[in-house]
Amino acid sequence: MRQTWHGALGALIAIGSSAAAANAQLMIVGNDEKLTIEDGKAVSHEPGHDTVSIVDISKPDDPKVVASIPLMNTIAGPPTNLAIHPLGEIALVANSLNPEQDGDKWKNVPDDKIFVIDLKATPPKVIATVNAGKQVSGLAIAPKGDIALGANRAAGTISVLSIKGKDVKVVDTVEVGAAGDQVSAVAITPDGKRGLAVKAAANKIALLSIDGEKVAYDKRDLPGGIYPYNIVVTPNGKLAITADTGNGGSSDGNVDTVSVIDLEADPPRVIDHVAVGDSPEGLVMSPKGDLVVTVEAQGSNFPKSSWFHHDTGAVSVLKIDGKKVTRIGAVPVGVFPEGGAFSPKGDYLYIGNFTDRDLSVLKVDGDKITDPGKRVKLPGQPASMRSGPQ
Repeated sequence: MRQTWHGALGALIAIGSSAAAANAQLMIVGNDEKLTIEDGKAVSHEPGHDTVSIVDISKPDDPKVVASIPLMNTIAGPPTNLAIHPLGEIALVANSLNPEQDGDKWKNVPDDKIFVIDLKATPPKVIATVNAGKQVSGLAIAPKGDIALGANRAAGTISVLSIKGKDVKVVDTVEVGAAGDQVSAVAITPDGKRGLAVKAAANKIALLSIDGEKVAYDKRDLPGGIYPYNIVVTPNGKLAITADTGNGGSSDGNVDTVSVIDLEADPPRVIDHVAVGDSPEGLVMSPKGDLVVTVEAQGSNFPKSSWFHHDTGAVSVLKIDGKKVTRIGAVPVGVFPEGGAFSPKGDYLYIGNFTDRDLSVLKVDGDKITDPGKRVKLPGQPASMRSGPQ
């Protein structure tokens, strides 16, 4: 039976021991069921079956799905449309697009909703809905946990959200560009004083100043690579790294890049571009700060007749040594991978394989990442992932 999302968001499907979610180290995964990839073609389906999975990673080599909440979310946008609060009490999930019936088909129109999930409830549940900006996409929660930022992709703005316990509300909207710039993702430095927002279609990174709940656009942009779509900051706050997806955010058979930003320089500046694989949409920083990985579709979502089709996606492994970032290898994963997340100690890496409907569980040993062959099935197609504070 088709779910009715509005007015029924608190419903929850418990899987395994939902009580375990209250005290575990957690990862959240957004599963989009409105679209499948069939021989490289996107096929739309009736909405009402999306979920957000709560995954217990307290045993990092054996992640367990402990609950799944019926909740609309979408693959459109960078796979960072959700975030876990540093205290682990709440999570935020943005819904970028909302399907509307168009004759006998469905069309997606920009949405503005951010859902607040109480992770300490037994079972976890949605406790509030916040209206942010048009097509709110990538999210970031400040290290102190007092504010969050949301990138409004169809508005050229950043929403500023105040967080007081489990009370979340929008307190400001900051214009950082034109709607056509596609402000897709945002990151906050560890000291909480600076934000960086990628303007994908403009090939730029906007610099923000943060003072408590006051966020200001510095009116200064850095030049990124082609279509910077995702961004992370090292735990020591010295570098920011963007995933430059290229080709309007899609595979095209060509190598793409990450841009390396020196945040200690005055003013901050781009100091390097490092080649990675085709279409690096996911971008994940190790909690140790020594590795960053790009999650690459590499044409696995295109028809097999495409010259750049690969049967799987891949993860590029980049080593961080001071301010030098070097690609040191790649690991094949599943079909059409999107997001990723590290375990709290950085000894495991989880990659969401959209078409395969599962997680690859990769082992991290120093700067080496290997695939022991373990997969974890999910109740849907993983479009976004986050563990712990990012």
